Amino acid sequence: MAEDLLADAAELYGLPLADFTPRRDARAKELKGTPLGPAVKTLKKPSTAAWVVNLLVRYETEQVEQVISVGALLREAQTGMDAGQLRELTKQRRQLTAAVTTRARGLAREHGLRVTEAVATQVEGTFTAAMIDADAARAVRSGLLVSALSATGVDAVDAAAAVAVPEALGFEVPEVVPPLPEPLHAVPDLPDTTALDEAREALSEAASALSTAEASRDEAAAAAKQVEARLLQVRSEIDDVRRRLADLEANALEVDDDLTEAEEAREAAESAVVESRTARDDAAAEVERLGG
Repeated sequence: MAEDLLADAAELYGLPLADFTPRRDARAKELKGTPLGPAVKTLKKPSTAAWVVNLLVRYETEQVEQVISVGALLREAQTGMDAGQLRELTKQRRQLTAAVTTRARGLAREHGLRVTEAVATQVEGTFTAAMIDADAARAVRSGLLVSALSATGVDAVDAAAAVAVPEALGFEVPEVVPPLPEPLHAVPDLPDTTALDEAREALSEAASALSTAEASRDEAAAAAKQVEARLLQVRSEIDDVRRRLADLEANALEVDDDLTEAEEAREAAESAVVESRTARDDAAAEVERLGG
């Protein structure tokens, strides 16, 4: 039954978010009287962030696999690293998850859903978890998430609770491949050769325009990627500056405390000088009085 349930789940979790509940209930009704019916009925509707991740798994499988593969390599590489290397590793991981989240938001928009900043944060957290934790990676790869994931790198991720059914952790949802265009069918020669020549000329012009448009699109896409890379770098530098500012503010507080202590010590020393001078002057006056 597990394989049949996973097959139904794979279909349901690939639907538009608004269609999930009615289609699930209809499917459960179709399976009424079978062991599979109640199991389908209990499938949870995914959260918006989980749906966005599931969408990317289906339509951008290669990108998701890249994130998971890089995460596995980074987990191996971080053993024995010093603090500086770990900071650099964290920055690289953050840049990759941010880029994938940006693509996920664009894909969701193409499928009719606008992703808010709050949801985007959960999506990025899920991809971060997939890079940090192997079980979280398996949950993401399944394409059957019902809730977002998060990981600290210290505590284990309860990945089984975030997927539709526990068996999903060993499941890989099929990639959605756009359908091939319909094959062209041969048509008999038209008797009106003038019209055919005009159609051929129009086709040639359209093909040329398409080629030009595709070249412009590729240039725009490349420029967008460069801007996106610069944005990621600037954000990373901002984070570094913020951390540096926090360190400087902490140092300023320490120096301020040291200054207070130094001023108190100086005042005490000044008082001691005044007292010593007074004692000396009194002693000198006594010697002079005594005729010394």
